[in-house]
Amino acid sequence: MGRDPRLEQRRLDRRLRLAEAALELFSERGFDHTSVDEVVGLARTSKSAFYEFWSSREDCLRWLLDRLGERLVAVVQFDALEAGSPRERLRRGLAGFVEGCVFDQRLARLLLVESVGIGGDVEAARRRIQDRFARMVEAEVRDAGGLFDPRVSGVDAVVFGRAVVGATQEATAKLITEPAADPEVVIRALCAIFAPFAVTEAP
Repeated sequence: MGRDPRLEQRRLDRRLRLAEAALELFSERGFDHTSVDEVVGLARTSKSAFYEFWSSREDCLRWLLDRLGERLVAVVQFDALEAGSPRERLRRGLAGFVEGCVFDQRLARLLLVESVGIGGDVEAARRRIQDRFARMVEAEVRDAGGLFDPRVSGVDAVVFGRAVVGATQEATAKLITEPAADPEVVIRALCAIFAPFAVTEAP
């Protein structure tokens, strides 16, 4: 016999409240300074409800990264694929990542700040997101032929992809921790380095 739909909906609502509370506290106060008690207090539910969905704070953070990171990847990929040239797709991908992190700073803090150095399943989740972005860049370099700047076309696609992702994440992490910083300055700099000649093209 299947589950009662009303009970299942209430269960999903509890998970959503808990996830939202965890996201808020992890991003605002920091993962290391947030307890399960504080998460369930903000969600107005019980500790047993938290452990119905996750085995630990780390498991909850990993779950959030998996779901929110996938959403960011999808948005960046969709925007980039609408461009006509490989260079413009790379430029749009770089801009999309930076803008996406500025727009959703809670996710950005989880991905770029709070999850760094935790290890285990959290690190694996962070790496999965990085891998998705790196493979997008690798594919562009491999498929572009001579359309990239000659200085780029001879570079190993895997190395180039990792360099793009690493630099973009580091620059964006600095951006979100400095409220007065200008995202456009970061985007132009990244494009000048990794998408030669695309930086002056219209968005």
